[in-house]
Amino acid sequence: MPSDADALEFIKSHENGILQSDLWKALKIDSRKCSRIVAKLLKENLITRQVESTDGIRTYRLLYLDKSNSSRFKSLMPVHIFEPCAGCIEECEPEHCAKLSEWIFSIVIHAEGGVEFKISQEDYGQDT
Repeated sequence: MPSDADALEFIKSHENGILQSDLWKALKIDSRKCSRIVAKLLKENLITRQVESTDGIRTYRLLYLDKSNSSRFKSLMPVHIFEPCAGCIEECEPEHCAKLSEWIFSIVIHAEGGVEFKISQEDYGQDT
């Protein structure tokens, strides 16, 4: 009998997602078992689903949530250090902020392929 991991791998293999109705057919399981598997994967935030109608029948398109390529915060973490102004409580002017200047400098050095400027999250009062 197919496992949650089998279902996840099958969903991952379809870049544009797969209809839930097609998933249970492909895995040769009943729709109730498929619904339980999908519910577990949703709870674990491994997939997302979008309502879709096919031939007048409502189903769901299942999409794999690739955490490694998540771009949600990419612009705030270009060098794997969170942008220092986010959540900052200091009342400074950005033009004269040492933390911001160091962060921008590290981005420039990193982009040019130079020696990486070593800054840590502790420098910005952020926990690791």
